Amino acid sequence: MANERVVSIFEGLLEKTKELIEEKQITHEEYREFCLWFDQLGRSGEIPLFMDVFFETHVLRGMYGDLPGTEPSLLGPYYIEGEPELQEPLTLPQRPDEKGEVLFFTGHVKSIDGSSLGNTDICMWQADADGEYSHFADGIPEYNLRGRFKTDDQGRFTIKTVIPAPYQIPTGGPTGIFLKHIDSHPNRPAHLHLIIDAEGHDKLITQVFFEGDPWLETDVADGVRDSLITKLEKQDDHTVGTIEFALRPLKVAAKK
Repeated sequence: MANERVVSIFEGLLEKTKELIEEKQITHEEYREFCLWFDQLGRSGEIPLFMDVFFETHVLRGMYGDLPGTEPSLLGPYYIEGEPELQEPLTLPQRPDEKGEVLFFTGHVKSIDGSSLGNTDICMWQADADGEYSHFADGIPEYNLRGRFKTDDQGRFTIKTVIPAPYQIPTGGPTGIFLKHIDSHPNRPAHLHLIIDAEGHDKLITQVFFEGDPWLETDVADGVRDSLITKLEKQDDHTVGTIEFALRPLKVAAKK
């Protein structure tokens, strides 16, 4: 029996592709070149990277663009499961000689009606001060700068970490070839990744960015949202940043 959802989406994709072919007068030679490039994309393992960079943000805008609450941002290709459970005082796992400026990041998780959401599950991960992620770069412990924890009874948390660096998405494969064709840089602004999951609310997958980052306006993945930018403030020997998260009740998210 056919999956009607798959059929519907495929028919829509086919119709839009036909329109694009006619509008842009795509030749058979260009079609064949695309097939060869897409085959290279698959063989290189870069399909998740390419899709996350160029398409995920549009899926999220289509789902949540007109709904109240904190805007989602990209899950991205660097998430891995099995991160360690953290206990108070919260600190993301780090190497003894972890490079970078110490950051104390504070958050407050609420529902869109303003009520605090205590004991909310949060998963957090990030790049290091060289712009590299554990599990995806050599010489970094597997769960470095990755952890899972809960907010307190008032929906608040403060976690110690380091300020991540901006980084370039991989450019040595087919995705890099595509970037050259569209004359685009490969840079993403520095950011923290969070998955916030509160009972009775839509799970929020988002990122937090830092005011003043040079790549905020031209993020290659178009993942920046103004509401997700925090100002970093220097305090003695560390830096602090803070942001509030407003989660959508399931009944609100279901209206989309």
